[in-house]
Amino acid sequence: MRGNLSNDIVSIKIEEGSKKPIALHEKSLFGKIEANSLNLSLIEACYLLEKGRLDIYEDDVECSVGYIIDLLKGHGLFGKYVVYRDLKDRGFVIKTGFKYGSEFRLYNRGGGPGQEHSDYLVKIIFENYEINTLDFASYVRVSHGVNKKLLLAIVDDDFDITYYNIEWTRP
Repeated sequence: MRGNLSNDIVSIKIEEGSKKPIALHEKSLFGKIEANSLNLSLIEACYLLEKGRLDIYEDDVECSVGYIIDLLKGHGLFGKYVVYRDLKDRGFVIKTGFKYGSEFRLYNRGGGPGQEHSDYLVKIIFENYEINTLDFASYVRVSHGVNKKLLLAIVDDDFDITYYNIEWTRP
């Protein structure tokens, strides 16, 4: 499949008789369908490119994985991508968690928006980042308030990830 990169969005044109972009969205819940195209974030597109499921072009020049990763790094998104890739490889369906103040919402394999509620909110914190206690408490409070578990993804300087399941407990 061919995707065209413009303004940090990769668009896959949905042409008559072309079922791949629609299936990619409906079956695997990648991107958003708008007008005649499936629009993917850079993170989603990089994942599909690495897996050999998508070719990305910018101004009719094919983009390498390295080029897309450099774009992610330039936007400060590489750590987020590493977590996305790890969770996707573990079989989770991943959607944005922006409205909950987190990076991602996670659904179990086969689930997704409109089918079931997400089980987890994922908050990414880098190892050398100092977290304020009130900010941490707010992450836990929001996740508890929307009946989700908080999965804290700690990314170290080598981009290795350690996950912590954080739960609200009443004494």
